[in-house]
Amino acid sequence: MATPTAQRHRSPAAAFAQAAEAAGRAPSIHNTQPWHWRIHPDRLDLYADTTRALPGTDPDERMLLVSCGAALHHAQVALHAEGHDTAVRPLPDPARPEHLATVTITGDTPVTAHAVRLVQALRLRHTDRRPNVDVPVTADQVDELRRIAGAVGVHLHRLTPDQVTDLAVAVSHAEDAAAAEPAVQAETHRWAGPGRPAGTGLPPEVIPDRRPETDVGERDFGTRGTLAVGGGHDKASTYVVLFGAEDDRAAWLRAGQALSAVWLHATLQGLAVLPFSQVVEIDGARAMMRRILSHLGHPYLVLRLGVADPEHALAGNTPRLPFDATATIDQTGR
Repeated sequence: MATPTAQRHRSPAAAFAQAAEAAGRAPSIHNTQPWHWRIHPDRLDLYADTTRALPGTDPDERMLLVSCGAALHHAQVALHAEGHDTAVRPLPDPARPEHLATVTITGDTPVTAHAVRLVQALRLRHTDRRPNVDVPVTADQVDELRRIAGAVGVHLHRLTPDQVTDLAVAVSHAEDAAAAEPAVQAETHRWAGPGRPAGTGLPPEVIPDRRPETDVGERDFGTRGTLAVGGGHDKASTYVVLFGAEDDRAAWLRAGQALSAVWLHATLQGLAVLPFSQVVEIDGARAMMRRILSHLGHPYLVLRLGVADPEHALAGNTPRLPFDATATIDQTGR
């Protein structure tokens, strides 16, 4: 890892390119990677790539914005770890809603050990759909993640046992609703089936070989994978909700930044993470989640936190698109 002094000899455009490449590791719904970066000499622009949107599953583009927000935060993490302080301007052009953010370098910052660990977590972070072992997540761990989300402007609520039961009902409702929609089923098959676009989607090694026996059901991808589930359950898992007062594109982008921040810090804590986005994709399930939150805010995403079975190998990694498919270098300076 280079020091800030060394970074001053590298052009901002080179730093932005490195950050855009690192951002390609961000989580996204069905691993669609629905972002595109334009790298300028003085800034890094993030755009939504709607060719990889899910109009059936995600008609309002909530999860597309959350996915892009996660990529945005990944890019910030990469820049900070190289000694660059940054500023982000969200949704900078109202006339171009696909232009989601502009990142600029505002100066140098010391490279801390924590910044380096976050970049390492960025490389290690993955979704684990297997049940966790019977080791509880501590209150201190949840408090730290709540603080991390709050620093981005998003609330994190730990569900009580009764609320987890309500969550299971909401997830079941969402799954039933999705199963009744041919367009949703077609999209799921496209991104999780054998014909998924190259460099994207969910390969068999990240999909369980059978439905896990958990209280809160997981997404049904309509196919069996090769990921061995094992005999665990979710009894010791913790479920948290990311939520906020607003329910618009800026809020969804911010929720993605919080998702990235929470996930990277959970990885540093040794926790496995599984997102449940289906409960915000369906209107009825989203209303149920609002009731769970006592209408204190709008739900953005549910995360299951737990300790993975140390006897199991890491879950497989999802593929990634090549750099030139998600980024364009602008040499004109405009």
